[in-house]
Amino acid sequence: MSCEKRRIVTGHNADGRSHIVFDGPPPQSIGSEIGGLFELWNTDGGPIVTTDQIDRADSDVKLSPEAGGTKFRYFAIAPKPEGVSPEELEAQAAATFERMGAAHERVDTTRHPGMHKTKTIDYIILLSGDVTLLLDDDEVRLKPFDVVVQRGTNHAWVNNGSKPALFIAVLIDSENIE
Repeated sequence: MSCEKRRIVTGHNADGRSHIVFDGPPPQSIGSEIGGLFELWNTDGGPIVTTDQIDRADSDVKLSPEAGGTKFRYFAIAPKPEGVSPEELEAQAAATFERMGAAHERVDTTRHPGMHKTKTIDYIILLSGDVTLLLDDDEVRLKPFDVVVQRGTNHAWVNNGSKPALFIAVLIDSENIE
């Protein structure tokens, strides 16, 4: 899936007047060959400096935000490829989570190789596609514009369709109490 989305980031100039700081595609992505995750903006819990020229999404793609921070991104999940063995799917998932610094987030993958659990609260909207949200004991089929409030639970996304499914997500660092 090619990244054809446009990201516009505003700020203030030296005179304190609002202006556009960045206008173009997301600067970083990972896994576009299997759908992809595209960073839009990140915060680190510090103050917002509207006069800086720092692109806070132009860094290595990590699954979770920094302590006290947030991540704003969209991601696409490709349909399951034909003829790929469960062992190959597991190896691909393990490699992808490793690339995102999140191998430790794969706490129980017995139900699906994409299962993971982060210490975040996530607001996720399915924009297009036919997807099932898998949890340890439940699953729910989603249709476009369904909203998931993901509260630090072990989960995976399964594309049931023949085209990539597209999501938008905001991840907020959180202390999870089970």
